[in-house]
Amino acid sequence: MHIIRAKYNLRIDTMLQWIRLPLLKFALAVRVLAGIVCLLLAPSAPAQDSFILSLAAAIDQSSLTPRERLGLRLFFDSSLSEPAGVACASCHDPRRAFTGNNSTLIGVALGSRSDQFGTRDAPTLMYLATAPRFGSIEKDGKRVLAGGHFWDGRADTLEEQASQPFFNPVEMNNASVPALIAKIEKAAYAAAFRQAWGETIFNNPEAALDAVAASIAAFERTRVFQPFTSKFDYVMRGQAKFTQQEQRGLTLFTLPQKGNCAHCHSVDAASGNPQKSLFTDFSFRALGLPRSSRIPKNSDAAFVDLGLCERVPVSGARLPVTTAKPPVTDPATCGFFKTPTLRNITLTAPYMHNGFFDNLRDAVAFYATRDTQPARWFPEGKKFDDLPAHYHANVDVDTQPYQRRPRQRPQLSIEEIDDIVEFLYTLTDGYQP
Repeated sequence: MHIIRAKYNLRIDTMLQWIRLPLLKFALAVRVLAGIVCLLLAPSAPAQDSFILSLAAAIDQSSLTPRERLGLRLFFDSSLSEPAGVACASCHDPRRAFTGNNSTLIGVALGSRSDQFGTRDAPTLMYLATAPRFGSIEKDGKRVLAGGHFWDGRADTLEEQASQPFFNPVEMNNASVPALIAKIEKAAYAAAFRQAWGETIFNNPEAALDAVAASIAAFERTRVFQPFTSKFDYVMRGQAKFTQQEQRGLTLFTLPQKGNCAHCHSVDAASGNPQKSLFTDFSFRALGLPRSSRIPKNSDAAFVDLGLCERVPVSGARLPVTTAKPPVTDPATCGFFKTPTLRNITLTAPYMHNGFFDNLRDAVAFYATRDTQPARWFPEGKKFDDLPAHYHANVDVDTQPYQRRPRQRPQLSIEEIDDIVEFLYTLTDGYQP
């Protein structure tokens, strides 16, 4: 327990070491934080070049192809938002396993404009290249929806995923494809862009956008994003051993009658190949999470993020991205969101699609006690308060450990929750045997 608490304290210190601002001045804090991020990522062209080159050196630039190096430059270029100041890396910071929410403390990201916030936590880009296209998989004897990118699976490919944030009004806010490409044409790496994609690439903005997306996707497919260097990976390769508590945690993680986490966060502990343990089956689940009062959009009681049933495929949407509420396509999938990987989970707080949990232990405890102690998570114990009542039937209440009822003993004890959390620390990349 002392070790776990020390790790929690270290995690909190890491998150807050340069953003200790009075909560009573929250609005000011958000603006200050956004300014700090902009300074870190791109205070000036020479400084930005230095930052990018140092990062490239750290990831072995010599191993990158010209298009991968170009993708790296695009990924860290904060001049590509409107107004300037937000890069892909602002919400997907490599220091936080490519998450970050533009350094807000509310569970969702601040956009390029100081009054614009998203409605979902920015997921990690680590191991994103392993996700299949949106479709279905066999699960428990039936076909269930799975795959794609974003929390609702609306993008089939990394290329589709990479292009959309540039035009989302609450993200990078570019008004049009030509407006974005004009910025890239003026960038310090424009010559490298032409060399990689042809001298006339900027003559056709749509083709140039495809090249932008392909370059970023190429960078995201490098080993930077899927290194498989966690302690778990070393153990699977026979190069390290779990502690007793870590081993107990893995056992509890996989046992159906205990944590049953592996039911969705798939792991093949019998294989010596870590790539068979992605800690997600890419399926969609309705967990019935508590409503987050920290999300600005949620101040409107009529607003509800329904997830999968409002999915509009990127390939079927026109850019720039519209903010209009899409129609419900399949009511049976309302409240469903994609199962994320748990790799690097100790670095990627907050947790869940709405960023409700700041603490990893709370997130694990929620699974075990959502139905046995609802008052712990929901106002007055009224469950699933972030979904309209007519969609409550979509929430999973049958899969273990959800099958228990109020006042029954949770399927996991306090000590067992601690053991699972300890195991989750072995999924952080960068382990040194």
